[in-house]
Amino acid sequence: MTSAVSVRGLRYAFGDTVAVDGIDLDVEPGEIFGLLGPNGAGKTTTIRSITTLLPVPRDTVSVFGLDVRRRRIAVRRLIGYVPQMLSADGALTGRENVSLFARLYDVPRRERATRVDEAIAAMGLTEAAGRVARTYSGGMIRRLELAQALVSSPRLLVLDEPTIGLDPVARAGVWERIAQVRRETGMTVLVTTHYMDEAEHSCDRVALMHRGRVRAVGSPAELIASLDAAGPASLDEVFKVYAGDDWDEETKGLRNVRQT
Repeated sequence: MTSAVSVRGLRYAFGDTVAVDGIDLDVEPGEIFGLLGPNGAGKTTTIRSITTLLPVPRDTVSVFGLDVRRRRIAVRRLIGYVPQMLSADGALTGRENVSLFARLYDVPRRERATRVDEAIAAMGLTEAAGRVARTYSGGMIRRLELAQALVSSPRLLVLDEPTIGLDPVARAGVWERIAQVRRETGMTVLVTTHYMDEAEHSCDRVALMHRGRVRAVGSPAELIASLDAAGPASLDEVFKVYAGDDWDEETKGLRNVRQT
């Protein structure tokens, strides 16, 4: 079976800073795959390489068998992407935001209105669709961005920190919508998150990155079991094992706090 995402020997540097250092990664069709790690681990650079936003060498990254370097436009048609930074326009209504993305994704004109309505309904935003987005709560904004990403019926949904800054109720609501769409469509989901509880309960498999390399891959249950802990363990303990040595370095800077 062709992998939904295949990464082989990916390396990416910004000047003298190596962000990703020769990683291999496979995401299987239909699974929710979590990419975990501290700030600066290389998660976002990896995501941007997969989504064609950064140039990569040939035969390094492929999406459903399509080489990202040679088939960039074809790959983009298979992907829905929710970045860390806000992508909704606060001056537009919810419906106008999703309609804009339908045009950007080149959804056929005759299907556009129906697809927009379906994406909005899937995220539970039908009643709020006529309101301007700046009146939405944080959780509603994130669900609106999911609707934008889903309007093209992507085979791969890529989410970069989709629940950062949200309260627990809003976080749970976003994940419920993601799980629902995945169940109904069989879509593959690739997500980065700093919330280990989200990854433990929602991801089929996870990869933990540290200093640009993949340190561990497996289901949350497998990684937790590998700790051989004396008492109950969690994915937080797994995280500490592979990234705990840089805890102070990764969190002490004002820049990192502001970014988060």
